[in-house]
Amino acid sequence: MASPSRRLQTKPVITCFKSVLLIYTFIFWITGVILLAVGIWGKVSLENYFSLLNEKATNVPFVLIGTGTVIILLGTFGCFATCRASAWMLKLYAMFLTLIFLVELVAAIVGFVFRHEIKNSFKTNYEKALKQYNSTGDYRSEAVDKIQSTLHCCGVTDYNDWKDTKYYIETGFPKSCCKLEDCSPQKDADKVNNEGCFIKVMTIIESEMGVVAGISFGVACFQLVGIFLAYYLSRAITNNQYEIV
Repeated sequence: MASPSRRLQTKPVITCFKSVLLIYTFIFWITGVILLAVGIWGKVSLENYFSLLNEKATNVPFVLIGTGTVIILLGTFGCFATCRASAWMLKLYAMFLTLIFLVELVAAIVGFVFRHEIKNSFKTNYEKALKQYNSTGDYRSEAVDKIQSTLHCCGVTDYNDWKDTKYYIETGFPKSCCKLEDCSPQKDADKVNNEGCFIKVMTIIESEMGVVAGISFGVACFQLVGIFLAYYLSRAITNNQYEIV
């Protein structure tokens, strides 16, 4: 057992680590709020793009929302454990941080390995959405319209992608391809945008997903600091039998 004098010497050190861990936990809690906000933003702003990818890609915003919620709850638990100076709770906190870090690391590796499949998946589904445009009235047709009207583009590579579709043969270009909002859907190329959507969409996805990946990677690396602080503080409390009065 440590002597009373040693416990008095280590008390300021442990108090210092508690303060640092509390600051870290607060920042960690804020990152959970940020991830939650990014997930909601991605669901609202990028839903049209995700809908033209495979079904797994549509779950990305929900993964971010879920991760952010877990981090908020875990940050609250970490703050409580630090204030209580409970060794077992701090160890549990460090274990949860390690688990989340490993999950995020695996997700980042998988996303990096399969990043090229995103382009192929989007192009394939966009071409399929054009061929089936307004034939089933599903969400893909709405996504095509929103993308084309927002980015002022038409078709996958250019407006000629429409010319073999049933919709074009019967009614001409859709209004989302028109350069002006009040133009009629005629087969006149002068009235439609001739630039394709594929390059524009991939530029947006890569830039926006780069922001999401950067935030996620920063959060994952930041967790290493919390793991060290929580584990060291729990050991210091156990070894020195330190108690809050």
